[in-house]
Amino acid sequence: MAPNIATNTSVTLAELLDFVRPRHRAILLTRRGNGGPQGSPLTCGVDDSGRIVVSTYPERAKTRNAKRDERVSVLVLSDEWDGPWVQIDGTAEVIDSPDSVEPLVEYYRNIAGEHPDWDEYRAAMVKQGKSIIRVTPERWGPVATGGFPARLAQD
Repeated sequence: MAPNIATNTSVTLAELLDFVRPRHRAILLTRRGNGGPQGSPLTCGVDDSGRIVVSTYPERAKTRNAKRDERVSVLVLSDEWDGPWVQIDGTAEVIDSPDSVEPLVEYYRNIAGEHPDWDEYRAAMVKQGKSIIRVTPERWGPVATGGFPARLAQD
């Protein structure tokens, strides 16, 4: 059985966004007040402007941290544990309710499609006080897969 060989594929911004759109599992890395990392597993999407978007609440650590320090990273993962992944570094913008409602509609549409009752959805977002974090990609690593170094595949 041939070993899986690790890959690193450099991508353009358009290729990056094409990679991220069907993948919704991610870890958002923000900075705590003391500068240490704080990771949050979450669901993400890509908005119509090419930003990585996350639905959240204002009292969550990731939200407070992103408001204090806009420098964040997002690790976008595949559904399969050993599937391809990418790290995206960028600038976060936090939008709180009620200004977050229409961006949350876009977030939902881009991940799940049409909602059966948009008025109900909008009302729920206001009632819950939902926020949205939008991350503008500035740097990103190659799309990577795990495995053995290529040198070990040689016979």
